[in-house]
Amino acid sequence: MIEKGDKIQLSRETEVISVPYGKTITLPAGEEVEVMQAKGSTVSIGHQGRLYMVEGSNLDALGLPALERPRLPAGASNQEIEDFAWEQLRTCFDPEIPVNIVDLGLVYGLKIVDLLDGRKMLNIRMTLTAPGCGMGEVIAADARRKIQGAEDLDQVNTEIVFDPPWSREMMTEEAQLELGIF
Repeated sequence: MIEKGDKIQLSRETEVISVPYGKTITLPAGEEVEVMQAKGSTVSIGHQGRLYMVEGSNLDALGLPALERPRLPAGASNQEIEDFAWEQLRTCFDPEIPVNIVDLGLVYGLKIVDLLDGRKMLNIRMTLTAPGCGMGEVIAADARRKIQGAEDLDQVNTEIVFDPPWSREMMTEEAQLELGIF
């Protein structure tokens, strides 16, 4: 188990996602990183003054078991796809906040669209804690990557909206307790 503040040397060359830009880069083996947050299926790390996310498939470089992307086999019903999507969204975290985006109240809704050619598309309406939040695209991309494990989904779209504006009352009680907000 790793915790915030732990310093770890990467055991191998590792792809990481820069925050807030969302660009994938590779850090060499042996580089020392500091754990900023270990929640869900990603770990946020600091390296040379920058913040990065390490996805589940690369967690072995931090000494943790690598995680395979969850899959939902072909032939799933729309309800099964929606349940899978909500489950995956609960593994998405703002790299700086130790609460998943569903419990934070950032996800306003999901809609599966059956296209005329038989394909399926999932639209996600979500918001950010503040309009100027630089984490939006990183969080949205993380959500899309995880949900694309549903084989019957051909496309996942995220729409970031600010109406209604997010407020802390949108958080679950558990999230408020985790963050010390009462």
